[in-house]
Amino acid sequence: MPQLIIEARQAALSTGLTVKRILPFRQRRMVGPFIFMDHAGPVTSAPSPSSDLDVLPHPHIGLSTVSYLLGGQVTHRDSLGVQQVIRPGEVNWMTAGKGIAHSERFEDPEALAGGRLEMIQTWVALPEFAEEAEPDFKNYKPEHLAFFDDKGIWMRLIAGTAYGLRSEVKTHSPLFYLHIHLDAGARINLPVEYPERGLYIVRGCLEVAGIRYTPGQMLVFGPHEAPGILAYEASTLMMLGGEPLGQRFIWWNFVSSRQERIEQAKADWKAGRIILPPNDNNEFIPLPEDRSRPAASAPAPEPLS
Repeated sequence: MPQLIIEARQAALSTGLTVKRILPFRQRRMVGPFIFMDHAGPVTSAPSPSSDLDVLPHPHIGLSTVSYLLGGQVTHRDSLGVQQVIRPGEVNWMTAGKGIAHSERFEDPEALAGGRLEMIQTWVALPEFAEEAEPDFKNYKPEHLAFFDDKGIWMRLIAGTAYGLRSEVKTHSPLFYLHIHLDAGARINLPVEYPERGLYIVRGCLEVAGIRYTPGQMLVFGPHEAPGILAYEASTLMMLGGEPLGQRFIWWNFVSSRQERIEQAKADWKAGRIILPPNDNNEFIPLPEDRSRPAASAPAPEPLS
């Protein structure tokens, strides 16, 4: 049985983009090193102008952002000078380390038509030795990602190792992250080699120990549990987890093992010491009004992707 069921909440990323926010959650801030998870879309009607969907340049420290599309496309720009269009099945893995700024623009009208735009974004907290690493960005194509397809189970390993598969994506701590599709009636068990594991239902219906779960729910499991997961109908899910990293502070888009580092990041963004993307530097999101100090793994105000 799951230890906890997390119900996705609504959160606004931009004027025209509302997402389902899964992590962090009041009763469960992290699953392994995963400290944030958003599900955007499917976008069934594009706003006018479509630029209302855009997430303007904003900063990060102490984490890796992981963007994965189920539909549509998004243009990423960052302060390293990278400009990368991400398409379904690809992975954008941006390691913020000591500080980076990036934007996400929805620039292709065709990608917004017919509810095709759908994105999952997670943040992976960095171990202490990597929190101040140099920023880095990599785009991985589907051919770089291991997959399995048999007996009604299709899965793509986005990062880490699981089910005998290994991803080429560079990570900083033991973890796994999977995109899975199950045909109706298919069964799968959780990987047992990680102490913290969760699965998020994108669509369909899953049954665990005789109880059915529906889209927008994340099921979090304790160590050594290996329940059978039955697809009551054709279902899509994201499965993730790994080794815990210990306490992390989170405020807006900043993550750190040290509270004082969050305060420094606030001052750095406000003073312009985290540079904007050179090819997207005409606007940015200012530091939100600070009404509270960082709390251990508690977001205030709402983080961005």
